[in-house]
Amino acid sequence: MEWILLLEKSIWFGLAALGFGVLFSVPTRTMAAIYLMGAAGGLTKVVSMHLGLGIVMGTLAGAAVIGLLSIPAAHKRHAPPPVFAIPAVIPMVPGILAYRMMLGVIKLAGTVQPDTYTQVLSETVNNGLKVLFILMCLAGGVAIPMLITRKDSAKHIRFHTLIKD
Repeated sequence: MEWILLLEKSIWFGLAALGFGVLFSVPTRTMAAIYLMGAAGGLTKVVSMHLGLGIVMGTLAGAAVIGLLSIPAAHKRHAPPPVFAIPAVIPMVPGILAYRMMLGVIKLAGTVQPDTYTQVLSETVNNGLKVLFILMCLAGGVAIPMLITRKDSAKHIRFHTLIKD
C-alpha cells in the first residue's frame, strides 16, 4: 500500500513539473522529459525520506537525479539542460517550511509571551535553516552534475582561443 502512495506522489511531482514547464513556455518537445524528470526526482526524494534520510538529503538526492537526467535529455531533445532541470526541480521547493518560518518571524515581531518566546524562536530558526539548506541542495543537486559533465571549462576554452590567435 505504501508503494502505491509513493507512486502517486511521484505522479503529482511530474504533473507539477509539467505545469511549471507550461508556465515557463518551454518547447513542446521537452514536455515528456520534464514530466519524467519531475516524477523521478520526486520519487527519489520521497523514497529517500521514507528510508530515513531526512528532507534535506532527500531533496539533494532528488535534485541530483534531475540534474543527471537533464544532460542526456538535453542532447536527445536539442535543448539546454536547464530547460529540463528547472521546471522539474521547482515542485521540490519547500513552500510550507518557508510559510511557517515567516509566520514565526511575524509572531516574534509582535508580542509573544515570555514563556513561549524560546519555543517560537526555535521553531522559526529550525524552519528557516531547513529552507536554506533545501534550497542550497536544489541548486547544488542540479548544477553539480552539469558542471562535472562539461567537456571543457570556460577557463580552458579561453586559454585555447588565446593560443590559436
